[in-house]
Amino acid sequence: MGMWELVVVLIVGLVVLGPERLPVAIRTVSRWIKTIKSLANSVKAEVNEELRVHELHQNLKKAEQQGMQDLNPAIKDSVDELQKAADSVTHSYKKTASDLTKKANIDEQK
Repeated sequence: MGMWELVVVLIVGLVVLGPERLPVAIRTVSRWIKTIKSLANSVKAEVNEELRVHELHQNLKKAEQQGMQDLNPAIKDSVDELQKAADSVTHSYKKTASDLTKKANIDEQK
C-alpha cells in the first residue's frame, strides 16, 4: 500500500467514522494486524523447525546407510546434533527422575 492510498483510506475513514471513533478503529485494526503477524511468524517458525528436523532425519538415514563411516561433513554435523539432543533429553529425564526420588525420600522421612 502506497502513501497516497493510505491517505485516501484515512480520509475515507475520517469521513465515515468521524474524528471521535477513528482513533479507536485505527487501534483495533493495528491490534488485528499485530495478531496476524505474530500468528504468521509462529507458523513460519514451526514450518522451519519441521523442515530442519526432516533434513536431520534424512541425513541420519544416509549415515545409517553408509554404516556411520566415511560421512560427509554435513551429515556428520547432523548426526552430532541429533546425538547432543538425545543426550540433553536423557540428561533432563535422569535429573527429573532423581529429583522425584529425592522428594519421595524426604516425604518418607516426614
